[in-house]
Amino acid sequence: MSNAMVLPLLEPADGQGVVPCCPPLTERPMTAAEAETAARMFKALGDPVRLRLFSAVASHEGGEACVCDISDVGVSQPTVSHHLKKLKEAGLLTSERRGTWVYYRVEPSVLAAMGKLLAMPAAA
Repeated sequence: MSNAMVLPLLEPADGQGVVPCCPPLTERPMTAAEAETAARMFKALGDPVRLRLFSAVASHEGGEACVCDISDVGVSQPTVSHHLKKLKEAGLLTSERRGTWVYYRVEPSVLAAMGKLLAMPAAA
């Protein structure tokens, strides 16, 4: 059983893709709940090792990476596991155990939501 917190992502009724957990920063001020959700995500990515791990998973061929392929980030294996756990708790990664290895992936909806959160408004 996992106690990981996942960012709330919803499919919009108009079929235009994923609605982010929060409005774009330029759209309106965030509510307290939206700010809490976004802060968890940014806090998890605020560590250079976590950002490198997230990038390694996101850019890995096939959209997923075995922990054995991404653990060369200059810290010990237990520290890598700790950082991957924090990324999972923030809802940025999902994982699946296959035999003795764990495979991580970034859900496409998470990247889409992050992109929409930081998107600039279209020029009028």
